[in-house]
Amino acid sequence: MAEAADFQGMSPSPARRWLRRSGVLLAGVPLLTGLLQLPLGTSAYAAERTAVADATGSSTVDVSLDSLTPSVPTTGDTVTVSGTVTNNGKQTVTDAHVGIRVGPSLTSLSAIDSAAKRTEFQPGIDASEVGGSYVAKFSELAVGVSQPFSISVPVDDLDLGADGVYQLAVSLTGRTAAQPWDQILGIQRTFLPWQPDAADTKTKTTYLWPLISTVHLTAETGSDAQQTPVFENDDLAAEISPGGRLDQLVSLGSDLDVTWVLDPDLLASVDAMTRSYQIQDGDTTTAGKNQAIAKQWLAKLETTVKDKEVVALPFADPDLASLAHNGTNITGSLSHLKDATDVAASTVDTVLHVTPNTDFAWPADGALDPSIVKVATSAGADKVIARSDSLRETGGLSYTPSAARPIGGGTTAVVADARLSTDFQGDMTEADNSTLAVQDFLAQSLAINLQEPQKQRSIVIAPQRVPSASQAETMAQALTALRDGNWSESQGLSAAAKAKPDPGATTKVPAESAYPSSLRKQQLPQSAFEWIRDTQTSLDNFKVILTDQSRVVTPFGRAMDRGMSTSWRSRAAPAAAFRTSVSSYLNDLTGLVKLIEKSDAQLSGRSATIPVTVQNNLVQGVDHLVLRLTSEQPTRLKIGDGPYDEQRIAVAGEHSQSVKFTTSTKANGPVKVVAQLYTEDGQKYGAPVTFEVKVTEITSTVMLVIGGGFLLLVLAGYRMYTQRKRATARQAEEDAREGESASEDGTGDGAVPVETEDSAAEDSQDRPAGESGTESGADDPEHPSDLTPDTAPESTGPSGTGERVDR
Repeated sequence: MAEAADFQGMSPSPARRWLRRSGVLLAGVPLLTGLLQLPLGTSAYAAERTAVADATGSSTVDVSLDSLTPSVPTTGDTVTVSGTVTNNGKQTVTDAHVGIRVGPSLTSLSAIDSAAKRTEFQPGIDASEVGGSYVAKFSELAVGVSQPFSISVPVDDLDLGADGVYQLAVSLTGRTAAQPWDQILGIQRTFLPWQPDAADTKTKTTYLWPLISTVHLTAETGSDAQQTPVFENDDLAAEISPGGRLDQLVSLGSDLDVTWVLDPDLLASVDAMTRSYQIQDGDTTTAGKNQAIAKQWLAKLETTVKDKEVVALPFADPDLASLAHNGTNITGSLSHLKDATDVAASTVDTVLHVTPNTDFAWPADGALDPSIVKVATSAGADKVIARSDSLRETGGLSYTPSAARPIGGGTTAVVADARLSTDFQGDMTEADNSTLAVQDFLAQSLAINLQEPQKQRSIVIAPQRVPSASQAETMAQALTALRDGNWSESQGLSAAAKAKPDPGATTKVPAESAYPSSLRKQQLPQSAFEWIRDTQTSLDNFKVILTDQSRVVTPFGRAMDRGMSTSWRSRAAPAAAFRTSVSSYLNDLTGLVKLIEKSDAQLSGRSATIPVTVQNNLVQGVDHLVLRLTSEQPTRLKIGDGPYDEQRIAVAGEHSQSVKFTTSTKANGPVKVVAQLYTEDGQKYGAPVTFEVKVTEITSTVMLVIGGGFLLLVLAGYRMYTQRKRATARQAEEDAREGESASEDGTGDGAVPVETEDSAAEDSQDRPAGESGTESGADDPEHPSDLTPDTAPESTGPSGTGERVDR
């Protein structure tokens, strides 16, 4: 870049230089006594400069310049500077006043840089105070006490000459008890851009306005049909709430002519907040309550970007440099970048109803090397946003060239100006820092225009990715002032990329070895991209069994995009925690489809069935699963017709299903049996279930014994039947005789015979041995017993030996 290029400015006249020196001498009148004692041969000016430098202690009082209005004055304006002075010394300052000093115009960008770095008062370099009553007086400044000041000066009294950038200083002059004479005890410098008339050729300026945040959404969704999203915390709600960082960016940007650069993940996350969502709270979740805020922010953003240029980065703003340096040798990494790019446009269009430009890639801090360019363009982008401290000028140009540079392969590097892009990276909560940043930005912009006043150029400014609210406010102040200036006009990023390149501008991308070590230390490690590969493999194995794959493919795909976000730079611990949480959740989901553990079983007989249960605790059904049951000793126990058997299964959501396998035995003894789920392509799914089957074979001898026992039971039953029949007939004969006897005795009908001991004994003697007189029916051949033996009893095994096996 043409950092040393001079622009046309006004050189101070000899008379003005004399007056400046005279002003310094007058401020140092009390030192004349010391001057009279100087050795011969020492010039008066050198002696005066040395004496003042030794006596002033120009860091004693801190001078804060809190505002300068207008930032870009024009003819007839009054310049007002306001701020505070604070005595940081050890003695009270008396007879103090604050004055304004305006130096000569600065002749280059590097001269502006040098002036901004000076902190001490330097006689002969720093100008004398503006004459007249343009001072703020203090009778005394107590130690540690701050006091405000404000000075207004008509611009005509500032003695500004030709168009240019003038150094403006605010200094405090005072006395102390130890040094009771006027001296410069504090000074603050800034710049005053001066171009009262419109430039013949204005610089076309493009300012990127980034709406990017950190990762907020997890991969987790609710177990309900609506898949309620889960956020890591509620920080995003704070950012989009009125007065929050993102709310401020939208409000401030609505009044500016800028190019909006959006991360689609931010839009998707806020859009998810417009409905039911959950917030992680330790091991539990709580319901989110900021739906109204999310809707309000999106509505305001949609209105703001309507008819504006919108550039969409790949989803979740992936770290292109980390991917180029640590991820290209990991399978699938580049395909995820392509997916993140493809989904970007649809996300922005769905949420904001605008069609974004997706032709731009933006590596961290605009630092380039060939591998970064290759990765950036692999997903379809043909323009890369770089920065001039990476793509440095080596051709000796006397001016800052336009941003667009062809770098080969049909790719255009859009090179942002490094100085202008980094002006607002400090702590802008301090009014002094904010004022100095605004004036430095305006000075650099005017200096670029004055390098080649007749040459049309396009300048791009790419600030920090995630500006704070105070930084955004300072940026807006600078852009508003620039709009009021007479040397710049706004332009969109697409137009800047299409501008005619300067033929002498650098187009060679620096080697990978030139990539800044400070940025390399911030990169995502190779393990981050190995995690993406492993997560994708697990997801692929899981999704094939699902009846509704989108319920997991989409959230986990976006989670992997978030895993390589640029926002993880310098945040290694949170990045690792995020990756771990995604993997754990995926493992939990896959574990919801599993085999139920089985206890050991006992099998008696030559054949039986073994049930195995598959449980699906997912909301959706699973299919395309194969259950295989394997015998580790097929010579003893066969499953189906061989060592194993398989059955395809499908289980509805939140249900279980038992599958029965036919087995046959060949020999006695324990056998290990393994149940394992597989996907249809032969990949194991989940953990196996192993159990033991104790085989007890029933031999021919045992069968003969069982048959003989059954025959004996039949014979015993027949005998009981015949005995009962005889007993019934004999009882009938006795009843008949007793009836006749009663008739002969005259007892008549209704008489109840009384059984005597003799008759009971006689009846007992008439019955066969082992017969009972009760009517149990056990021996009646016409009413066989209900306890018919089971010809194929189900073996349950000894008590406590295991579960029952269906035969």
